Amino acid sequence: MRLTSTIRKLHKRTPKLGKAVSLATAASVITANSFGGSIPLWLMGVGKVITGAPIADKAVIKIATYWISSNSALIDDMLPRKDWRISLPDDIRIDGKYLLVSNHQSWVDTSIVQYIGEKRLPLTRFFTKFELIYIPIVGQAFYFLDFPMMRRHSKEAIAKNPALKGKDIEEAKRACALLKDKPFTLLNYLEGTRFTKAKHAKQQSPYTHLLKPRAGGLSLAINALGEDIDGILDVTIVYPDGVPSYSDLWKGNIKRLGVDLRYIDIPDALFEGIKQGGYENDEEIKAQMFDWVEHIWRQKDQRITDMLADFETAPKTQAAQ
Repeated sequence: MRLTSTIRKLHKRTPKLGKAVSLATAASVITANSFGGSIPLWLMGVGKVITGAPIADKAVIKIATYWISSNSALIDDMLPRKDWRISLPDDIRIDGKYLLVSNHQSWVDTSIVQYIGEKRLPLTRFFTKFELIYIPIVGQAFYFLDFPMMRRHSKEAIAKNPALKGKDIEEAKRACALLKDKPFTLLNYLEGTRFTKAKHAKQQSPYTHLLKPRAGGLSLAINALGEDIDGILDVTIVYPDGVPSYSDLWKGNIKRLGVDLRYIDIPDALFEGIKQGGYENDEEIKAQMFDWVEHIWRQKDQRITDMLADFETAPKTQAAQ
């Protein structure tokens, strides 16, 4: 605590040095926690895979939660005072089961989702490529934490082996099913990629701040987990001073940030249709899902405009929440 307080003072007195020291401190803490936690995570993870023991699963989640808590403590205690405006529902629960959709601009987005969710939402997971399992520490952590890992088959591979058609969806459903008996927050970036002006222009996106959304990933999650979820959440993240890099976060360069988390309602009939596999087998259900996602995205686009305007019309400075 004393070290982080000293670094915060450095930011005020000697900003350039403060940025360098806070970045180096964050890198050291995150690296140390990653390597320090890797051995017990591996041991508990292997034990979980072999025995299926709930105590091993809980231990793996506890290690990941500690890692996130350490990062959040750095944000709260080390970075300089900032204007971060975070709006959350009062009735989200740490033991809930949620699907979460978000806009996507930066690698920082996931860290912000973890930060706002600490002690409020279950551990955040997201879809990853199966190939990541071969990355030391990180890949195995994703696997042991039941991140849905997907094997994607190219059109060429399917053409050579038609039996592969639909296998990626089957495997994704199986991976999602691993979350059924535990609290979860399953994050889905509906745009499928990070927003850039070049991508926005290439798509001829009808939205001011967003790329075109995709409905497949969310539909798959509803189909696999529909019986179990407590709600669908939508988080909107804005960076009024420009899209940051990951190092900007730990340098303290993100002075202003807006986050709005809220429930979104999906029509019961559509939800039931998706849950029963209609997105894949019924063109009418698929069209309704696209219409609903586009409606959500139009609302989000306007929300981003309003959130950005709020920073310009009602400036204020406050400590991180």
